[in-house]
Amino acid sequence: MDLILQQILNGLTLGGVYSLVALGLTLVYGILQVPNFAHGAFYMAGAYVAFYLMSAMGVNYWLAMAGAAAAVAVLAVVAERLVFHPLRHAPGLHHMIAAIGILLFLESGAQAIWGADFHRMQTPYNGIMNFAGLVLPEQRLLIILAAFGLVAGLHLFLKKTVTGATIIAMAQNRDGAALVGIDPNRVAMLTFAISGVLAAVAAALYAPINLVYPGMGNLVITKAFVIIVLGGMGSVPGAIVGGLIIGFAEAFGAFYISTDYKDIIAFVLLVAILSIRPEGLFTKGVR
Repeated sequence: MDLILQQILNGLTLGGVYSLVALGLTLVYGILQVPNFAHGAFYMAGAYVAFYLMSAMGVNYWLAMAGAAAAVAVLAVVAERLVFHPLRHAPGLHHMIAAIGILLFLESGAQAIWGADFHRMQTPYNGIMNFAGLVLPEQRLLIILAAFGLVAGLHLFLKKTVTGATIIAMAQNRDGAALVGIDPNRVAMLTFAISGVLAAVAAALYAPINLVYPGMGNLVITKAFVIIVLGGMGSVPGAIVGGLIIGFAEAFGAFYISTDYKDIIAFVLLVAILSIRPEGLFTKGVR
């Protein structure tokens, strides 16, 4: 029983990180209607900014996370203004090619600045808690609390504020939103900024139990794409539920099957679920 509860903890940890990344991806999809392949590079950039602030400037963990969130939010807005906005009337393929270009540029930039080596990011939460026979690493507990707290905060923001309502309206019907006075440029920049914050916070939370390196966002963003397809393209609830499904599947799959197949499980689940429900678990559209 203790081993099962331990895997539930691991599943919540992975699910929290995946949900944050997938949420940012699905919000941007609602605006662009194309997948943003650069989102993994934003995740990587957030980890490097937090790592640099802590290791080179001596900033504490929470301030480094806030600094990473602010830096990646600005980076995401700049990408939207300089790359995606000029392509707003172009076919979707152009957006995808541009996003891949941003991904390669940021990964090459990180490698040029910090090298291709793997870096370990320190955390003040190195302790281990023991409760009812369970081993509870403090950093994993922090990931769970912070990730799902941020998810709840984003849900309230989208549902309870006027600004959140404009994002939902824009995702549902861009032209209709513009006709009722919503500034599409402002909403697009805000959405990219939020996606950047979510990616950076996810990276800063997960980096201390993982590693920081230029290609760290590739596998995470691949799984995030699986999650948003599985949950329903553009669906916020789908991104959350899909992230948890993948997180639990990986945790239990690694324990009961093998860690060698952990990263394949997400794709096996995708095929299995979409063969039964091709539109995903939730209907499309940010809500």
